[in-house]
Amino acid sequence: MPEEVMSVGVFVDKRKAASPWIDHTWGAAAVVIGMPEAPRMTLIEKHPEFERYYAGSAMLLLASGETGNYRDNLTSGAPKLWVILREDPEDGELNLLTVTADPSEGESYAETECNIVETVPMIPEIAGLVADFVDRFHVEREFYKRKRDKVDFSQGGRRPPRI
Repeated sequence: MPEEVMSVGVFVDKRKAASPWIDHTWGAAAVVIGMPEAPRMTLIEKHPEFERYYAGSAMLLLASGETGNYRDNLTSGAPKLWVILREDPEDGELNLLTVTADPSEGESYAETECNIVETVPMIPEIAGLVADFVDRFHVEREFYKRKRDKVDFSQGGRRPPRI
């Protein structure tokens, strides 16, 4: 199954929390092509409302089996990238786990409370590379609806034994 990988840099914002129980919140700010030449968690900008950091680099994996999801993302009118982060509860260090263009994969990371899952707009340069990948590898698959076994209601709704 063909795959392509592109290196991306991720920027995050640290904002003061409105909650009395936590000091701050993290949120994804942007994803760019390439890896900026800065150490991970370098402070880039400081504003009264937030601080912007370079969170590090990730490999954006494009897999040919997921081109339908990429296509749906691109044609949504506002293509996004999902950035998955995790703050270490021991030392508060922010870790960049991954970046994906697949909405299903991105949303699956939200099932774990430990993850911070944020979306950012997909910049045109990345959108063009994803669109090119979809054009080269997308194969339309026919939807297959699984048929259920017949139920014999005279037997209390049990399925007939398999032979």
